[in-house]
Amino acid sequence: MNANASPAPAITFELHPSEQRVPDGVRASLLESPGFGQVFTDHMVSLKWSAERGWHDGKLEPYGPIVLDPATAVLHYGQEIFEGLKAYRQEAGQIVTFRPFANAARFRRSAVRMAMPELPDEAFVQAIELLVAHDKDWVPASPEQSLYLRPFMFATTRALGVGRPASSYLFLLIASPVGGVFSGGLRAVSVWLEREYTRAARGGTGEAKAGGNYGAAFAGQQRAVDHGCDQVVWLDATEHRWVEEMGGMNLFFVRGSGPAARLMTPALTGSLLPGITRDSLLTLAPDLGYPVTEGAISVEEWRAGCESGEITEVFACGTAAVITPVGEVRGDDGAWAVGDGTPGPVTMRLREELLGIQFGRRPDPHGWVHKIL
Repeated sequence: MNANASPAPAITFELHPSEQRVPDGVRASLLESPGFGQVFTDHMVSLKWSAERGWHDGKLEPYGPIVLDPATAVLHYGQEIFEGLKAYRQEAGQIVTFRPFANAARFRRSAVRMAMPELPDEAFVQAIELLVAHDKDWVPASPEQSLYLRPFMFATTRALGVGRPASSYLFLLIASPVGGVFSGGLRAVSVWLEREYTRAARGGTGEAKAGGNYGAAFAGQQRAVDHGCDQVVWLDATEHRWVEEMGGMNLFFVRGSGPAARLMTPALTGSLLPGITRDSLLTLAPDLGYPVTEGAISVEEWRAGCESGEITEVFACGTAAVITPVGEVRGDDGAWAVGDGTPGPVTMRLREELLGIQFGRRPDPHGWVHKIL
């Protein structure tokens, strides 16, 4: 950047609060069992970008439909990115988020990969603070419930020409009170090793949180369901033998048990999403006495490790589900159990510690908690 250049103008948000908020009694009923991503709060935040004006027209406004021209670029070329994070009502009563600037940085990286404008981190977090403050009554007070925040951005240029990025974009932030991702409460899930479809390849968009990655994954997830499994495990695009992710979550493998337990997670190669929860566990696990490394593990090593007892636990992690134990693996070559097929002690300790920090039941030595109210 030119040292003599003028600083970018501050991004501001106008306030247009809803005059028809959900009544208290109705909201209380909805919060009793919100599911995941089915109920939405009273407001949303919007912000536009154009090549001529940069970021402009920021506002908090009532949650509601948006109108798009049939020729809007995102509908044809999929230029879209999103994030996912949560707001928590801690036991002491304050409302916080967890590492929002890490999500903001990943949002910018995704934008670069998808040839979209970068939203400044401060504006990203400001939008979150604004929405949560106005919809604070939607933050659940029940244990392990939270307010899921979905920032996203997509191309709005009205044109069908290919070969260049759009010249205008819309950033939106919406919020949804949520319980658990998987029905029936916490349990060990079964997974299907997908050898036909591929989630991502090096040099592709796997490390970006782009909507197309998830749309392309539905067929593989359906194959997992068809084989009686809860989730799909993605393998590398070249050999179809190196383990990468479970659905939209990062994986961890526990070798040994008790004081000798140690963790390994697949290294970021460009085809894996750099999860915020994954990154947090890379720091949190050593704090609890569990050494952790980033490396590679093949399907053959996974199976042999479980059969020999070397691999004692496997779990997936992500913002939505936090930490999810894996109890059974199925594939074209048969099936095997992980440990005794139930959530293991290392998995559960890490899960309790992470949730404890987020909900204020544990100390926050790394300053991950960001207070809003």
